[in-house]
Amino acid sequence: MLTLLDARGVTDLEAFLPSVDVAAHPVDAVREILAEVRRGGDEAVRRLTHRFDGVDVAQSRVPRAQLHAALACLDPQLRSALEVAGARIRRHHERQLPADAAHEDDGIVVSERFVPLDRAGLYVPGGMAAYPSTVLMTALPARAAGVTDLVMCTPPGPDGSVSPVVLAAAALVGVDEVHAIGGAQAIAALAYGTESMRRVDAIAGPGNLFVTLAKREVADVVKTPAAFAGPSEVVVIADDTVDPELAAIDIVVQAEHGPHGLAWLVTWSETVAATVSERVRALTESSPRRSAIETTLRENGYAVLVENAQRAVEVANVVAPEHLELLVADAEELARDVRHAGAVFCGSWSPASLGDYAAGPSHVLPVARTARFGSGLGVEDFGKRMHVIRASEAGFRQLAPTVARLARAEGLYAHEASVTLRIKEPT
Repeated sequence: MLTLLDARGVTDLEAFLPSVDVAAHPVDAVREILAEVRRGGDEAVRRLTHRFDGVDVAQSRVPRAQLHAALACLDPQLRSALEVAGARIRRHHERQLPADAAHEDDGIVVSERFVPLDRAGLYVPGGMAAYPSTVLMTALPARAAGVTDLVMCTPPGPDGSVSPVVLAAAALVGVDEVHAIGGAQAIAALAYGTESMRRVDAIAGPGNLFVTLAKREVADVVKTPAAFAGPSEVVVIADDTVDPELAAIDIVVQAEHGPHGLAWLVTWSETVAATVSERVRALTESSPRRSAIETTLRENGYAVLVENAQRAVEVANVVAPEHLELLVADAEELARDVRHAGAVFCGSWSPASLGDYAAGPSHVLPVARTARFGSGLGVEDFGKRMHVIRASEAGFRQLAPTVARLARAEGLYAHEASVTLRIKEPT
């Protein structure tokens, strides 16, 4: 099931290791969808929903009564699980809230304030599965930041409705609007607005390739945090101290999300590579989501052989995976050398599934090697930093000559005058 790559002795890992084929992305098709929604508003969204989802949704917005009804009918044990996970996610992100700061330098006082965005869009995937966890993982960081309005888009089911458990989660965390819209057309509606939906200031949440590319395309008009949050990825670094069954199931866990993902094993033991690969095959054959797993592994499932643990981390740093599991002795020590990953999970008791649901940080993480520069979704993604500057007369007079000289050097004479007029002595 896992294609074996022998990287032992390879000097250029960047060139050797498989990567995402950006040229194969359907960018032109995504741009056409975005343009259609920008021109046609609600009617375009309706046409596109019928074309891609096979249902005619006359009114995309789900009545609030349906959200509350779904919550009231939710299985009590499932509601309890959502509440436990939600409390942990909320506490984690409340601790992230940036503190305001100020400093004074020779009569110039500069204050820095964190200002929450007014309105955030949340994208919650659908289709192959329902994801109430993503409702929590996007809405709660936004609420912790202080965002006033939350609008959520999620694909409609075959009958045009939204999954009741997703609606229940939305009611539980206080989402203000839910729209039965999926795909790139949902991103367009959030970014540009339609007759029935005001545009938002940020769009957060993972999605399929069309959703992810659409977020990239609208980044000039709306904030799109968590870099390239799309198809799921995992790299499992394993040695011979770990139960092969655990390494195998953690590879399958991310692969079951479906196509365009990444599921890798990296090891310096040929025995581990062979044993884990066999267990992956057996787990896949017995899985209810066999088709999705097989598709992922066929496209991007690898067992990579390296010389040692440090070399394994080098592979991980090149791949920059969404999830990196260190199923090795001294995992925390090895984690110090990791530079590029969305989230790192240390040891057999810390599977990525823990982070997917209830560890605390958001599970919206960068993929497609964007963890080289991007971070997981957090409170700061739903706000901005604003500076407030106040100068005393003495502070201004001390700095004015510097400003005047620099402005004159740049040929900006009004800038120069704006300070020289203030220090001109009365006649």
